Amino acid sequence: MTAPLKHSADITVDVALGDRAYDIVIGRGVLDTLGARVAALRPGVRTAIVTDRTVAKHWLEQTERSLSGAGIPTSRVIVEEGEVSKTYAGLEKVSEALIAAKIERNDLVIALGGGVVGDLAGFAAAILRRGVDFVQVPTSLLAQVDSSVGGKTGINSPQGKNLLGAFHQPVLVIADTSVLDTLSPRQFRAGYAEIAKYGVLGDEAFFTWLEANHADIFSGGAAREHAIATSCRAKAAIVSRDERENGERALLNLGHTFGHALEAATGFSDRLFHGEGVSVGMVLAAEFSAKLGMTSEADATRVERHLASVGLPTHLQDIAGFAQEGLADADALMALMAQDKKVKRGKLTFILLQAIGRAVVANDVEPALVRDFLQQKLSG
Repeated sequence: MTAPLKHSADITVDVALGDRAYDIVIGRGVLDTLGARVAALRPGVRTAIVTDRTVAKHWLEQTERSLSGAGIPTSRVIVEEGEVSKTYAGLEKVSEALIAAKIERNDLVIALGGGVVGDLAGFAAAILRRGVDFVQVPTSLLAQVDSSVGGKTGINSPQGKNLLGAFHQPVLVIADTSVLDTLSPRQFRAGYAEIAKYGVLGDEAFFTWLEANHADIFSGGAAREHAIATSCRAKAAIVSRDERENGERALLNLGHTFGHALEAATGFSDRLFHGEGVSVGMVLAAEFSAKLGMTSEADATRVERHLASVGLPTHLQDIAGFAQEGLADADALMALMAQDKKVKRGKLTFILLQAIGRAVVANDVEPALVRDFLQQKLSG
């Protein structure tokens, strides 16, 4: 795999779900086409934009201009930034605002923001009037390559991440890569963890390409669109075969069982961004796989070295406030993992590696082995 020599034209990735199929449109400046695309998709529609305060400062007015230019009336719902909004209270605020805006079943909710806004707005749309369609306009790298695609929506419970939600597919995804220029380096790195995940779980050639081209992705070169499109194609293919995660789609959770527990242990705060948790979780999954004899130590080391090379945390000790109770306690982390959505009848499920590019679903992993492994990692 080689990167394009120059920025390509807009890229469209199809998510093949029959009568619920939709396009992911990727490219620099595609936000300006939102209004025309929505008007063609749903003539006469009304819209409500759900966004957070930070994204609103950068992209809300441009989004509204695109819609109004196409003759589409819209209203706005602005929430606080971060996981604090992915709560019962945040869901109530958005839902009541959408009702007040008179959004009806044939209208559209537009999620303008990162993964939190997409999950929250999508869930509100799923339950509003028993189901209103929505459009994803992801403004973070993580959202563009992962959370905006595939229809997972939801909020957090105090007992765990994303424990309340619904599968509710968008009708369109607009991924404007120019909006990523406003992200902080830390936010961009966190999103990159999800790009690396696609290589680790199912495409060794892509992972090798990332090792050679990650600098161009970070600098905004042509490799950026290529990496985003490759990631979206990988997820779209899996979602089209297993929409509701009854089998293969679980592979997309590589690193997430460990990562979600770490996020919960840090209070879903900015001590650990989601992508950072996934990064540490992927390394733990690779190392645990090696400990079980499923994959080589060399592959586990290769995953860790690549993620560390771009500045992502790769060890438990890299997490801010590591020594605080709950994060440095194997039993506490095990209790948090027991609340993971992939737990079935109390049995832990992990996504483990046979090799880079070949992940497998491991059901009924022996908890004692996981605890001993975590204890070893916690002791450094």
